[in-house]
Amino acid sequence: MKATKITALVCCAVVGLTAFSGCGASSDSNADSAESGEEIMDGSIITASEDNVKQVGRTYIIDDTLWCALSGSGIDFEYTGTKLEITLVGDNAATIASNDGNYARTAIYVDGERVIDDLIDNAEETYTVFESDEQQTVSVQVVKLSECAMSTFGIKPLSVGEEGSVTPAEEKDLKIEFIGDSITCGYGVDDEDENHSFSTATEDATKAYAYKTAQLLDADYSLFSISGYGIISGYTSSDQKVKAQTIPQYYSSLGFSYNSFASTTQPQSLEWDFSKFEPDIIVINLGTNDASYCGSDSDKQQEFIDGYVEFLSQVRQSNPNSMIICSLGIMGQTLYASIEMAVYTYTKDTGDENITTFKFDQQDQTTDGLAADWHPTEATHEKAATALCEYIKELGF
Repeated sequence: MKATKITALVCCAVVGLTAFSGCGASSDSNADSAESGEEIMDGSIITASEDNVKQVGRTYIIDDTLWCALSGSGIDFEYTGTKLEITLVGDNAATIASNDGNYARTAIYVDGERVIDDLIDNAEETYTVFESDEQQTVSVQVVKLSECAMSTFGIKPLSVGEEGSVTPAEEKDLKIEFIGDSITCGYGVDDEDENHSFSTATEDATKAYAYKTAQLLDADYSLFSISGYGIISGYTSSDQKVKAQTIPQYYSSLGFSYNSFASTTQPQSLEWDFSKFEPDIIVINLGTNDASYCGSDSDKQQEFIDGYVEFLSQVRQSNPNSMIICSLGIMGQTLYASIEMAVYTYTKDTGDENITTFKFDQQDQTTDGLAADWHPTEATHEKAATALCEYIKELGF
């Protein structure tokens, strides 16, 4: 078996960095395009539709391309044949000079081995991910390692060879959604120097606690996480609230990105269909960035509590049967008591008792080191995943 990369020479229009945009329902043209692209299958070329592959996380088909925005999103399938090629499409972040190199980082696995780890810095990249003299059956996964804000990518129809075929990976018995910030994204986990700053090249969601928890529990997962974001405020180095960087405003969409894919589409403009993934458990790990705004100010902490209660109502409305675990602590526990109060208030007001809290141990830099911008290392993430896994098992899952 061998894996090779082929850079496709494709002419495309260069689109400037798009402005901030709120989320909303997808346009009719996008919906029509998505519908028209779901069943392209002409022997050696197979579209990554839900009939052919297991779509992981929040994804969206436009024409013949499956777009992935959020960390951990991608596809999972079984391939039978002699040669498999996968073409990934860059968004406009891959073609603009002002992107500062924050391209979408993506991994491709064959039988659990990472055979491709690349930044999508061209309009298209084609990879030969499996090749054999004899027909074989292998498992294949395409996983977005970096987060949505800076860049996204698409998966074009799979080239499976004349006698090749694909089938979706089996659904797992347990499904978990993780809602979080940079910690959930795996910010800087591949750069164990706390003095370094953000880069998609050093993000790897598969090395973060959320993905690791799903692996330990043999669960299907979906991540909704954006670095620097919170419940009522994003990270701030002053006392000013950063209203633009909040998760609740985008939770009902495909995600959020400063860049566009399929020429003009942004993930925040596409409404997510919650029936596509109905989690048994939802883990919320938000509040670390809000703490930079709230601090020890009681009025601001009450504002956070109120905002958290409102978000719980939003999450519950979209996921009526999920157990919700409200967590905090890996990079600081300042607002954990406020989260406990929010859960108490929400339960008292609604009677909804299918909700609980969980405090992570704070990272120990002496023992486990630090990653970029003082973020957790993989060693810290492993400990957090183990602890969360044990707690989920105590809840009866």
